[in-house]
Amino acid sequence: MRITYTIQLEENDLGQLLDGLRCRSESWHGTAVHLDFGHNSRADFVIEECSSADEAREIANDHDRIIATIEGQIKKQRKPSS
Repeated sequence: MRITYTIQLEENDLGQLLDGLRCRSESWHGTAVHLDFGHNSRADFVIEECSSADEAREIANDHDRIIATIEGQIKKQRKPSS
């Protein structure tokens, strides 16, 4: 059974949460690239621990899905400018 939570955060805190998720997504996408091609263009890149590029892509896609869900909810709740 899936459980859905309602969490209330101030706008700045939500922005920090999204920023962290975007960083993790970028790291996992970079890991997939590294595992596919043996390198990454960023000098400060650190590969994540996983068993394959496909696993890294799945994790990155999970992060992307969560980001999209949160952004969709923000858009629905944002009040139009006066």
